[in-house]
Amino acid sequence: MSHISTLGAGVFSDLSMTLNGTGATLAAVTIPASVTQTTLQAMFSTAEVAATAQTGAAATAFTRIQNVREFPSIGIPANIVNVATYGSKNSRQVNGQPDAPTIEITVNYIPADWAPGGYLGNALADGLLKCFRFTLLNGVPSNYLSIATTGIGTGPRENSQWFWYGKLEALLINPQLTDANTATLTISVQSDFYGPYTN
Repeated sequence: MSHISTLGAGVFSDLSMTLNGTGATLAAVTIPASVTQTTLQAMFSTAEVAATAQTGAAATAFTRIQNVREFPSIGIPANIVNVATYGSKNSRQVNGQPDAPTIEITVNYIPADWAPGGYLGNALADGLLKCFRFTLLNGVPSNYLSIATTGIGTGPRENSQWFWYGKLEALLINPQLTDANTATLTISVQSDFYGPYTN
């Protein structure tokens, strides 16, 4: 089944992150020497845990970052360098080494989701490397578990997935006087982007 065979908005797009352990035994993930679609999806295939939960998660469980108001562009931006060429009217363009982007996500701020003691609240302060999964969806899936045959959910829901390793770095609250309070979540990128894996 082709992905997004008609025009539509990705209103059900999802961002999830691994928990890296249970309760107080959280640990950083290690980036394997060989990263494959199978190993990446396996980290999101066991169980989804509420962001405010504190214990009881499986070692390979994940949580979703919900109430997202706006996603940034996902992927490595181009880095084109203009080089002057002697005797030519125009400069030439050469490929430079692109910088990993800093991902900033705007979320509707619900304090309970980010309270200390919950998985998201603790992730802001633990400094541990985690695996992130962004899924482009324009229809609601039956669930958010990664399954090799369909990518996400137990039904044939069209989707594309990107993975990367990074850290939750900061949450900056944006008080609004005329609209819902928002926050800017900053995620650093510590690896290449893997994907898109389209199903």
